[in-house]
Amino acid sequence: MGHLAGKVCKQLSLLSCPRILIVRLSAIGDAVLTLPVLCALRRRFPGAYLAWVAEPRAAVILRGHPALDAIIEVPRGWWKSLRTVRELRRRLCDMQFDVAVDPQSLTKSALLAWLSGARCRIGLARPLGRELAPLFDNHVIRTSGPHVVQHMLQLLEPLDCGLEPVEFRLPILPESVAQGEGILQSAGLTERFVAINPGAGSTLRRWPTERYAEVARRVWQVLHVPSLIVWGNPFEQELANQIAALAGEGARVAPPTTLPTLLAVLRRATCLVSGDTGPLHLAAAVNTPCVGIYGPTWPEFAGPFGDGHIVIRGHWRAPHPLGWRSAPRDVMLSIAAEDVFLAGASILDRNRA
Repeated sequence: MGHLAGKVCKQLSLLSCPRILIVRLSAIGDAVLTLPVLCALRRRFPGAYLAWVAEPRAAVILRGHPALDAIIEVPRGWWKSLRTVRELRRRLCDMQFDVAVDPQSLTKSALLAWLSGARCRIGLARPLGRELAPLFDNHVIRTSGPHVVQHMLQLLEPLDCGLEPVEFRLPILPESVAQGEGILQSAGLTERFVAINPGAGSTLRRWPTERYAEVARRVWQVLHVPSLIVWGNPFEQELANQIAALAGEGARVAPPTTLPTLLAVLRRATCLVSGDTGPLHLAAAVNTPCVGIYGPTWPEFAGPFGDGHIVIRGHWRAPHPLGWRSAPRDVMLSIAAEDVFLAGASILDRNRA
């Protein structure tokens, strides 16, 4: 089946205007790291119809992307409803996709690729292709390389796509830029500032609030650079308030922001200090230097992509980059505030305005 699918992909690569579906459903950071796949497809097929199926949170960052023709938004838990599955199948088949690219390579993403009716469904081989995905995807690619972006781009080799340059091209929405500038003006951040993001999708990846506060306090006292603490939900807002209270003068808490407005703020930051989570990858995608605080996850696999970043990692390593959930509960405690401050100071010195 894989050999036949490979022949079909080769034939489709000769089309000037193929209809291609990208399936990456959830997680903001993962969606950001998949954007180079979209950009590479647009470079290779300028006249193609490119669509992306995503759940609501990931769909937000895709709106207005210059390389994308359509976003197919699906509700969370869509596979639990037979009626929803049937509706999705009908909608996807009506769009007549030639190729489905499945960078997520989980059962639910591979199922959607299969439901699309695309003759060529490209996914990742095990171990990156997980659960039942390698059974639904009929052209399974064994990839190599340190970073997940490189693995995902290799999915496009059957379509004769060039893998360089790596582009993200996150959309710049004028209204979000204006809102971001308003936030910075209100906070008095008209020059250099450090953005701090204390949130994380898992408690295993969350660094203690008092250590973020220590970094913010020292950045202000030693370098005279203020900090803006960003957040995305009520729990993270409480963390941000705690950090600001502990850090004292020089630390501000951002108001509520949409993802596009947060992106505008991160574009203007001199540096972002964050764990392995969505805002870190947003910042790296717009070339804002990052200090990545990595405990259980592999920075070489899922670190901030590009040059100019510094990663501080804990004293534990999973046997495989996808095995980070087996980390000890205290892995983030092995990362000292002093090390993170020195990394931030190095970036600020390098980017002195």
